[in-house]
Amino acid sequence: MKISINDRSCEANTGDKLLDAARKSHSHVGYFCGGNGICQTCYVKVLEGSELLSPLSEPEKAMLSDTLIREGMRMACLATIEKPGTIRILSTIEEVKQLYEQNPLQLPLYSAKMGWEALVKFPETVVLQTERIINGKLDIWQLFTDIIGGIGDVLQLLVQSIQGNSTDQENKSLPERSIPKGILAHNATCLTPANCGCNSNGNGKGKTVPHTITSHGVHNGVPA
Repeated sequence: MKISINDRSCEANTGDKLLDAARKSHSHVGYFCGGNGICQTCYVKVLEGSELLSPLSEPEKAMLSDTLIREGMRMACLATIEKPGTIRILSTIEEVKQLYEQNPLQLPLYSAKMGWEALVKFPETVVLQTERIINGKLDIWQLFTDIIGGIGDVLQLLVQSIQGNSTDQENKSLPERSIPKGILAHNATCLTPANCGCNSNGNGKGKTVPHTITSHGVHNGVPA
């Protein structure tokens, strides 16, 4: 089945936690604690399909305020897909990103609201996590390794994003940087890269010049 995470179609199966589906598709959902239900960075707002998810768990009730629950907020590391159907969610991290891009003046109010809702549930959250540790339901070593793994995933995505942006910029600037002006203007009549003679410097010798729709259109007057 497919679910929509931040307006992006992602593969998922019944039995998957929302966080698992997000991680598999590299969607923008936080999980600093590695999905152990501690950091509360994996908040997602369920826009559609809440009835297809598992009921609110006790940890979610302890960490999510009544206001957030009414707004459809869930913790992606604890909410499980139980039935197939249409599910649409928006992560709080993506919501912040959208606010920053579209209406940055709303960010202080949003931050204050989320901070207050977390403060309201702070005593219950502390009690919950203490009980988990005492009862052996929270493996500290596993938590540590999960956090390291989560940080590693974030760094990997960051590197991929930087490399992708660098490649895009390099491709955009390739025609201007690599094709001499004389070659750009030498053939105003040919119609295709195959017969334009751009692999030549005029005497049948020379290096092949890379062709793109942009570069060929520039030097030829006709799209490749």
